[in-house]
Amino acid sequence: MAGIKALMGKKLGMTQVFAEDGNKVPVTVLEVGPCVVLQKKTVEKEGYNALQLGFCKKPLKKLNKPMRGHVEKAGVDTGFRYIKEVPVDDPEAFNIGQRLTLGDADLGQLVDIVGVTKGRGFAGGVKRHGFSRGPMAHGSKHHRAPGSTGMSAYPSRVIKGKRMPGRMGGNRKTIKNSLIVDVRPEENLLLVKGGVCGAVNQMVMVYFK
Repeated sequence: MAGIKALMGKKLGMTQVFAEDGNKVPVTVLEVGPCVVLQKKTVEKEGYNALQLGFCKKPLKKLNKPMRGHVEKAGVDTGFRYIKEVPVDDPEAFNIGQRLTLGDADLGQLVDIVGVTKGRGFAGGVKRHGFSRGPMAHGSKHHRAPGSTGMSAYPSRVIKGKRMPGRMGGNRKTIKNSLIVDVRPEENLLLVKGGVCGAVNQMVMVYFK
């Protein structure tokens, strides 16, 4: 059976491991899978090859009727909090209702991880963009204010794209070429070097290379 190229998971947190040479390596622990195949998309019917996967169990009674019918049609007795599509070369190599784990993945040394950064709310220019602040002395009237943002005579407006205070975080981000430090298929755990964007228990997509 051809291996799956991507699976859903969630970030469990960070820890550290020791390499064979004794160096300490910071790692992020990801719980990847198991994901359940809910639907197969083919070139003949939908125009592309993909699998629709469900991840993170959710009681059936908490689903609306259309989603509950969709899940029951796949022969699954539980709902899912997250449902995503992942591309595959041959959908017919997989079965509806099949549980996919790290053991079914095309594991290499590197993975791409897609997640959503932590939402920081409304932030000023110093925190959001790293602007320098003014003097904090009593006589100063410019502490953390953004200062001038545009021209007065021409073009008499703020240029589009100007870095200013505003909503910070909560953006989709891809971390490319994260090094796999350890794989534990029996526990559905994947340890990657360095940090991964998002909060603890945040859903992430892991693309295998």
